[in-house]
Amino acid sequence: MAIKDILKFGDKTLTRVSRRVEKIDEEVLSLIQDLKDTLYNTDGVGLAAPQIGVLKRVILIDLRDGSEPIILINPKITKKIGRVEDIEGCLSYPGYEGEVVRPRRVIVLGITLEGNEVEYTAEGFLARAFCHEIDHLDGIIYTDRCKKVYKIEEE
Repeated sequence: MAIKDILKFGDKTLTRVSRRVEKIDEEVLSLIQDLKDTLYNTDGVGLAAPQIGVLKRVILIDLRDGSEPIILINPKITKKIGRVEDIEGCLSYPGYEGEVVRPRRVIVLGITLEGNEVEYTAEGFLARAFCHEIDHLDGIIYTDRCKKVYKIEEE
């Protein structure tokens, strides 16, 4: 359990496809704790295992709005509905943001820490977060989907 370095844009690990988790064991539980420790040391709302150098299909999303954090193993989007364009940023590409078209609503299937299958129907920002983090598992960074990336102006 530790705060890990977040891989930055240009690191080849971020472009690789992650492996499915076959068994929820101590290694996976330790990975999840590392994701929590690392995310909560930032102002981000999501983190995927590849961002800390582990090519396993595990994501953590915490919108920090009072809702429970979402930890999903082997998540997959089973349905996409609508389209909406909005601004995104990424902990692996600090100091930049870009406009990305994402589904307005998604249905996501995955496995909980307890090994139970769970389905989420998500809209708005949560749908965007699911898409963003699951893209990381497939070696896709949000900039791959941007029309243009902008440097964030410092105040």
